[in-house]
Amino acid sequence: MNSSSTPLDAGGPDEPPGARPGSSLTAARRSRELARTVGGASVDVLVVGLGATGAGAALDAAARGLSVAAIDAHDLAFGTSRWSSKLIHGGLRYLASAQLDVAHESAVERGVLMERTAPHLVGAQPFVLPLTPLVSRGQAALAWAGFRAGDGLRLAARTARATLPAPRRLSVVETRHLAPALRGSGLRGGLLSWDGRLTDDARLVTALARTAAARGARVLTRVRALELTATGARVRDELTGEEGEIRARAVINASGVWAGGLVEGVRIRPSRGTHLVLRSERLGPLPAGLHIPVPGESNRFVLVLPQGDGRVYVGLTDEPVEGPVPDVPEVPETDIGFLLDVLGSALDVPVRREDVVGAFAGLRPLLDATPEGVGTPRTADVSRRHAVLTSADGVITVVGGKLTTYRRMAEDAVDAALTARGLAAGPSPTAALPLVGAASPRTLAALQAPRRLVRRYGAEAPYVHALGVGDPRLGEPVLDGHPVTRAELVWAVRHEGALDEADLLDRRTRVGLVPADRAAALDAAREALGEVLGSR
Repeated sequence: MNSSSTPLDAGGPDEPPGARPGSSLTAARRSRELARTVGGASVDVLVVGLGATGAGAALDAAARGLSVAAIDAHDLAFGTSRWSSKLIHGGLRYLASAQLDVAHESAVERGVLMERTAPHLVGAQPFVLPLTPLVSRGQAALAWAGFRAGDGLRLAARTARATLPAPRRLSVVETRHLAPALRGSGLRGGLLSWDGRLTDDARLVTALARTAAARGARVLTRVRALELTATGARVRDELTGEEGEIRARAVINASGVWAGGLVEGVRIRPSRGTHLVLRSERLGPLPAGLHIPVPGESNRFVLVLPQGDGRVYVGLTDEPVEGPVPDVPEVPETDIGFLLDVLGSALDVPVRREDVVGAFAGLRPLLDATPEGVGTPRTADVSRRHAVLTSADGVITVVGGKLTTYRRMAEDAVDAALTARGLAAGPSPTAALPLVGAASPRTLAALQAPRRLVRRYGAEAPYVHALGVGDPRLGEPVLDGHPVTRAELVWAVRHEGALDEADLLDRRTRVGLVPADRAAALDAAREALGEVLGSR
């Protein structure tokens, strides 16, 4: 156990100003820490997978004073954690299926993120459920009862009313004001509800990884686990092809939909959730998101989520996936057609196939707990409870759950690892541990930086903004019509561990969700990499 009060590998003497000490992830730091870790002395905990749960486990273990190495075959947030709806749910869906414990846990974790650990990244999102002719009065009454119950969950989780306003009924005029794209014919009004919403799920993972790094965790991307045991892993550096061993006293498998490929006996049932990307001008102004009921379903909705960057997301599906798990899931035309059909049931504005400028799909790592010989339920009906499993030789695997509950999943996984391997450490402190960039609402409001940057970088926003002020060229957008600046790309290489163009465009920013935008921004990404990495 690392008992030193000074974080391991605090980032080196050349760490740029503006970041929390020791939190900057760079190519140089990766090289140093990889050399120390592969073939070196044992760490207390090795975490495999750097999505939200894996990065959360690395932070949890490091915050307890344990020495930690965390690896991923690709990049931070490469898998499911960048393909979510960006929502931090309060557990309403679980109430409908009588999973009261899961509902309460989800509401508690939402409050932790919104009020303590990541108020810069998670805010309140209003949603309108339009009462169209396809929504019966009985369905409307059921939905209203659900929203009221959801507000009860907020109260039980002790989340302040100022953080999440109360649901209320809307008149037809109010509904059309919040959602002008709705079809007015037969509209009876709407129901307004609130939930948590991430600025960007991949930025949450980046903040988790950097906070873990500030606590001494060695965060190593492009390091693939080839084989796991209870005492470490055989790994390969994907940049050089070199193989070696990482020794550890405990191993946590947090590789999501790929978890079953590393540990025998873990059965994952992936479920595909697809989103469409539209240009904002196609739907017009959207002060609120939309819950559009799926015709013929009593408790299923398609979400319309304005992003504030000229784009709108529409999702999502819940379809089982068979066969090998791909690195990046493809979006089938059937999913696109389904989502467009549901949009067409409520919107006055026609949305056609050619209006879809991008699409993405994520695979939910659902645990297949169906007994042999029993028919498999729909993935939409599979429980979202997370599970922490200990293999016969002592490898800990954490699967299932939701993005909202990543912190609790990480805590449970570390607790299990400590028990299984006989390690000593105190309880998890992460429920009260602010992530990189976090600050009080008053502090965030007073920052001298554009609001868009504050929502993405929190307390670090002035430093990102200063890059563009000091060098006007860096203040320019990476492409016409999109707010991301060249300064953000440079910051991502200097501080956030970006190693190539895909890291910059597909994860540190989300420019790459629209293929045409990605192509237009590629030169800017290459210039940022050359400017920073070429100067070292």
